[in-house]
Amino acid sequence: MSNPRAQYSSPMNRPVLTLPNDSRIVVWFVLNVEEWVFGSPVARSVLPAPQGVSLIPDVPNYSWHDYGMRVGFWRIKEVLDRRGIKATISLNASVCDAYPEVAQAMVDANWEIMGHGFVQRPLPLENDERSVIRRTISMIESFTGAAPRGWMGPGLAETNDTPDILMEEGIEYVCDWVNDDQPYVMNTAYGRLVSLPYTVEMNDIPMYMVQHHRSPEIYERGRDQFDTLYREGETSARVMAIAVHPYITGAPHRIKYLDMLFEYIASHEGVLIWTGGQILDWYNEATGGVPRLSS
Repeated sequence: MSNPRAQYSSPMNRPVLTLPNDSRIVVWFVLNVEEWVFGSPVARSVLPAPQGVSLIPDVPNYSWHDYGMRVGFWRIKEVLDRRGIKATISLNASVCDAYPEVAQAMVDANWEIMGHGFVQRPLPLENDERSVIRRTISMIESFTGAAPRGWMGPGLAETNDTPDILMEEGIEYVCDWVNDDQPYVMNTAYGRLVSLPYTVEMNDIPMYMVQHHRSPEIYERGRDQFDTLYREGETSARVMAIAVHPYITGAPHRIKYLDMLFEYIASHEGVLIWTGGQILDWYNEATGGVPRLSS
């Protein structure tokens, strides 16, 4: 069957989307900041289990992620701060308790924070999906002073009910559906929920952990991705997401290639670097959508 959450449309048969100041493209930088619970199965591994037997606690793979929170996050933040780039954070809400210094640094930097589950566990594995979504929203709002407008499921996973529950709980945009280069309105039971163009192509997990590319891949692939979307954006605006994780791109041998990609993007005119909320506000205005915050 066709996608039940998205009406099909080809790029050439859509209304033209225009950006401010004759810009062509929005670059959307998403930093995924997560808590892996010590003593639980890890979300993914860099080392195979010894003798093929999975162990709990899984110290080396847990530590691999923990390096990202202790070191890699700050390395990425230095690049963003130096270049004046505001990130959109996909946040496991429990990070506010587990890594409060990291969470406070994101607030102080005025980065946007969207919900990414309470811990790094897919929603279909939760006993009560709605309570996890509510707990996530509540924790983020309590720590930052603002409820998240956006949502990305851990592992991009949803149940059949997730978009409808997110709408009911006040979420305005979702990033689990990696099926377009422009935002679109999803089919839900309760109103306007916008899908923003997240990515598994410009994402360091598939790039490095699945496809096993060398460190320069994020720059080389990112340059080619940007060139195509920039050219297409001359006729109708495009969004280019860049998705990274502190424990992967924050490694010393990869970080310079992220910096090089930003340098390449900055060498072009007609480029905007926006947060998810900025993209949502622009799309709502461009398409006549009424944000629920003003309804």
